[in-house]
Amino acid sequence: MGDGKTLRVGLIGTGFMGQAHALGYATAEKVFDLPYGLSLHSVADVTEEAAAKAARRFGFDGWTTDWRDLLNDPEIDVIDITAPNALHKEMALAAIAAGKHVYCEKPLAPLSADAREMATAAKAAGVVTQVGFNYLCNPMMVLAKQMIEAGELGEIRSYRGIHAEDYMTDASAPHSFRTDPAGGGVLADLGSHALATAEYLLGPITSVMGDCVTAIDSRPDRNGTAAPVLVDDVSRAFLRFENGASGSIEANWIATGRKMQHDFEVYGSKGALILSQERLNELHFYSTDDAPGRRGFRKIEAGPEHDPYGLFCVAPGHQIGFNDLKAIEIAGYVGAIAGQQPEPFGFDAGTRIQHLVETILASSADGGWNAV
Repeated sequence: MGDGKTLRVGLIGTGFMGQAHALGYATAEKVFDLPYGLSLHSVADVTEEAAAKAARRFGFDGWTTDWRDLLNDPEIDVIDITAPNALHKEMALAAIAAGKHVYCEKPLAPLSADAREMATAAKAAGVVTQVGFNYLCNPMMVLAKQMIEAGELGEIRSYRGIHAEDYMTDASAPHSFRTDPAGGGVLADLGSHALATAEYLLGPITSVMGDCVTAIDSRPDRNGTAAPVLVDDVSRAFLRFENGASGSIEANWIATGRKMQHDFEVYGSKGALILSQERLNELHFYSTDDAPGRRGFRKIEAGPEHDPYGLFCVAPGHQIGFNDLKAIEIAGYVGAIAGQQPEPFGFDAGTRIQHLVETILASSADGGWNAV
C-alpha cells in the first residue's frame, strides 16, 4: 500500500464530521505508535471553494469536486466517507470495487439490506472497514464495560440510554438530507449511537418495542413550500437483552437546550454506573459494598491509568475531547489494516446497528414487541 510505510487517505466531505476525521488523522499519527504513517492525500467536496479551503486548512496534498477522482487514484489506500447518509452505499461500493479500505460515518446505510450488501462486498474484496462510532472509544466507556464484565455491578438488571440534541428543534429549518427518508431520521442518526452503546456494554439485544414520533410534520423545501416530513423526530424503544436485563433508549433531535446528551445508566444487584458525554471524562459508580451512611455515586475521573488517556495527557483531570476519541478510533482502524487486531467496528457491526434501527421502526408501526 503506497510505499508500504504510509497509508494515504482520500476524504469525501468537509463538513463537521469531515473536519473531525481530518483532525483525528493528524492527532493519531502524533499520539500513537502506528504501524503506518498517515498522509492526507486528497479531499473531495461539491464546490471548489469548500474542497480547496479544506485542503489548505487541514494539509491535504490535493482536492477535487468529484469524489470518483479519489477512487481512481492508485496512490490512495483509504477512502473516508463523511458525505450525507444516502450517498454512503454508492460511494462505499465504488471504493471497495477499486480495492480501497473504507472508513464510513454512521449510519452505514439507510437500509440494513444496503448495509449488508456493503459488508459482503468488503469481505469479498478483502478490504478493511470501519464505521464511525467513536463514542465507544472513550476510556471511561471501556472502563464501564470492564467493570460490568468483572462483575463489579453484580447481576445486570436494567439499562437506560439516551442521545438527545437540539439541532432540529426549529420547525422553520428546511428539509435536508436528515429529514429525507433516505437519511434515516433521528433513530438512525442519533439512536444508532444509543443502540451501539447499549450492546457494547450489555451484549446482544434480543427484542424491542418501539415508539417513533414525527413531532414536526412539515418543513420548508428548497422552494420555501411546506413539505411533509416522513421521518421520526423522537424515537424510544424498550429493550430486552440476551443476558436477561431489560432497558430503554431514546433518540431525540428536538430536545431544546441539549447539545450532546449521550448518556447511559446501568443498574445491577451490587452497583450502578452513569456516564454522560457532556462530561465524558467522568464515570460515576455506586457500590453496595460501601458502608451504610457512606453510600452514594462517586466520580471516577479519567487519567493516565485509563489507556490511552495517558498518551494525550500525563495528568488526570485535564481531560480529553471528542476529536481525541476520533483519533483513538482511527488508531484502532490503522491497527486493523496492519493486521494487528480485528476491525474495531466494521461494516458487519454497522449492519447490525441498522438492523436494530429497522426492527424498532417496524415495532413502532405494528405496536408490539419484535424479535431482533
